[in-house]
Amino acid sequence: MGNLKPFYIFAFGFTGGVFLNSFHKMGFSFFLLSLVIALAVFIYGKFLLADAVNKKTIFLASFFIFAFALGLLRYEIKDLPARDAMLDKHLGQKVLIEGVVLDEPDKRENGVKLTLNFKNLVEDGKIFSAKGRGIMITDFYPEYRYGDLLKIEGKLQKPKNFQSENGKSFDYASYLAKDDILYEIAFPKVELISQGNGNFIKTKLYEFKNIFIGNFSQSIPEPHSSLLSGLLLGAKQSLGKDLLADFRKAGVIHIVVLSGYNITIVAEAIMSAFSFLPKFGSISLGALGIILFAIMTGGSATVIRASAMALLVVLAKATRRQYDITRALIIVGLFMLIQNPKILVFDSSFQLSFLATLALIYVSPIVEKKLQFIPAKFKLREFATATVSTQIFVLPLLLYKMGELSLVGLPVNILILAFIPLTMLFGFLTGAISFISVALSIPFAFASYAFLSYELKVVEIFSSLPFASISVPYSPAWLMVGIYFVYGIIIHRITAENIKN
Repeated sequence: MGNLKPFYIFAFGFTGGVFLNSFHKMGFSFFLLSLVIALAVFIYGKFLLADAVNKKTIFLASFFIFAFALGLLRYEIKDLPARDAMLDKHLGQKVLIEGVVLDEPDKRENGVKLTLNFKNLVEDGKIFSAKGRGIMITDFYPEYRYGDLLKIEGKLQKPKNFQSENGKSFDYASYLAKDDILYEIAFPKVELISQGNGNFIKTKLYEFKNIFIGNFSQSIPEPHSSLLSGLLLGAKQSLGKDLLADFRKAGVIHIVVLSGYNITIVAEAIMSAFSFLPKFGSISLGALGIILFAIMTGGSATVIRASAMALLVVLAKATRRQYDITRALIIVGLFMLIQNPKILVFDSSFQLSFLATLALIYVSPIVEKKLQFIPAKFKLREFATATVSTQIFVLPLLLYKMGELSLVGLPVNILILAFIPLTMLFGFLTGAISFISVALSIPFAFASYAFLSYELKVVEIFSSLPFASISVPYSPAWLMVGIYFVYGIIIHRITAENIKN
């Protein structure tokens, strides 16, 4: 421990406190106990030890416990403002409540999910203040948008956990709670009170995105346009239950909507696209492309977190020093946890972003040496390296989360991901040129349609194979942790050998 820098001690201690509190609420008393232990250890090392080496070790141990206590405290604070006594009092009852739509509508196969910020609860003609967030499942029509103030009449409930088709349990309540969403109303009676109650900039971003999607939807049919919406702008469109199942079987569900995994792969593609420029120019344009990409998609918290990870890939390209980029990765991750500690355990996007970034930093150099037989022309080796590296590294987490192992995921990802940048490019040009003339955008729409058709066909062919995927209902957390521990040992040994040589 004495050789570790205080920053890493703090980062791992803080993360440990958050991790423990994510699974078992320790309470403020345990935070105070940890603080007292940290102080006692510090006093012991400062005043009762003479040996300088032991003093430093004891100091770092006390610093670790102090950071651990802060992690516990931050998680406890995150939980404080979420619940509302008035809303809790009416759980399981029919309520009349007013709330503002907080995000763009999430269109599913059986309805539309809206995230609401509750404002008032009406009871016996009286209006009571009610602060809390909830989700509402409603019909496709009439349509509601971000910033709409709605009057809702329905049964107020807590979100319930459920099991997936392969038997894996999904902690849906905790997944929503990470964003302070603690309530749910299914198919209520809804009345629109007013519009334009959201953030002005966010409203305009969503309006632009919807217009942009409408532009290329005029010339690109379904399900191709919905897939392009997800790839290009992170739009929440329904592809249908059967097609989504095919994407899962083929191991490419991550490309349907923007995720940390997807954006990290796209970041690698952006850097490759600008590789013909001088180093500084390609790095600058790559970083700018990622930032604009995040803004265009509406700048949601998930996309910002994923884009921050993706920017680290650009930094890795710039420095080519694993130590520097690892430190930057830990800094970014730490700030994300300070902002919202619940993402550590309950946000798959954060986890996939972090692991995919680690894979591109540490696994890619190892894998690239094994893929020398793949031609470097057209960046084929780079795409294959990034795909294989991330697929290998995120697999244990995906098995634990989803319980489904795609046996065709690796070849399907290699066949598809190499064409994602071109698909996005022609899709973007289709939408942009449609502002001038739909007729002028037709050639680009045709190119987009061709790439999208190819990608959908690859998914259709591979997902229809009898051995495309297998269900893994039992993939415990300890097994996932064990696999990553083995990964760490292998990567450390190979990296150490490379340094020696």
